[in-house]
Amino acid sequence: MNIDKTKPVLVTGATGYVAGRLVEKLLQEGITVHAAVRNPDSKEKTKYLDQIAAKSAGEIKYFKADLLQDGTYDEAAKGCELIFHTASPFTLAITDAQKDLVDPALKGTRNVLNAATNSGSVKRVVVTSSCAAIIGDAKDTLSVPNNLMTEENWNTTSSLVHQPYSYSKTLAEKEAWKMMKEQDQWDVVTINPSFVVGPGINPHGTSETFEIMKMMGNGDMKMGAPDFRIGAVDVRDLAIAHYKAGFTPEAKGRNIISAENTSFLGLAEMLKPNYPNHPLPSKKLPKFLVWLAGPSQGMPRKMVAKNIGYPWKVDNSKGVKELGVEYRPMKETINDFFEHLIEEGVIDKK
Repeated sequence: MNIDKTKPVLVTGATGYVAGRLVEKLLQEGITVHAAVRNPDSKEKTKYLDQIAAKSAGEIKYFKADLLQDGTYDEAAKGCELIFHTASPFTLAITDAQKDLVDPALKGTRNVLNAATNSGSVKRVVVTSSCAAIIGDAKDTLSVPNNLMTEENWNTTSSLVHQPYSYSKTLAEKEAWKMMKEQDQWDVVTINPSFVVGPGINPHGTSETFEIMKMMGNGDMKMGAPDFRIGAVDVRDLAIAHYKAGFTPEAKGRNIISAENTSFLGLAEMLKPNYPNHPLPSKKLPKFLVWLAGPSQGMPRKMVAKNIGYPWKVDNSKGVKELGVEYRPMKETINDFFEHLIEEGVIDKK
């Protein structure tokens, strides 16, 4: 599956955290990017991409698109051989899981893949899925060999009422595979990242990642951090993984993209030597305390019960071997990120 780099490439959710670094890479490679965004007239949203485009060999063109609107991506997909579908809501602040998470994820995927078909030219769609479509709760890892999840595993434990974000990612990815089988014009490659960290092109991003870093840096966790084990990956490495998934002819299937298996406390420990004056967490919060206080912090008790203190491990070897993904050390990533957020005034300087 060779993709012609002289043809435009569509990126959905182009002003997002992951997409920003991906668009940067595409522009640096001299590619014309069709950037699909909700509000192309918002200079506040597009200015970071415009600044990169101004000093890159590539060119950016904006298209108005809405995940929930049929046919919304058709214009942007015209003439493209490759689509990167990164648009999907990542937030824990929801009032209606179906409306806020599942509908945009599922309908958005359908709309993008229908646009791929309608274009007549698209050959490959790289879908940004998630490790959340592989693991529902950390406790699920107890049922697999060595507690290590691979691309063969699917999240079977999330639902509309329990871990709805993970549920939305699972449904959307399954829909992508189903729709791929129903036609023979384009193939799908999915990228399944763990927790994404690192400096984005927009320091004031709205991803949940920024909220967690702010809580860590501004003292909300100084009494301790919940013992959530996570995988983590640098947003810059993740962008390269997307790029390789698009332009590596042999790329296929699902690809776990995760640099290290760690925890929130593990990330804080990596920051301490460089930021001794910041009120970073230095111990685990007892599980019963998190269980008691969790609901008021957006962490339902069932989520606390099935995740805190359990191993969370994924096997990243497929992405390394088949896509040639290289990971920078998480210690470097998290320190770059923290410094970036301090410079931009998102985290207080101490």
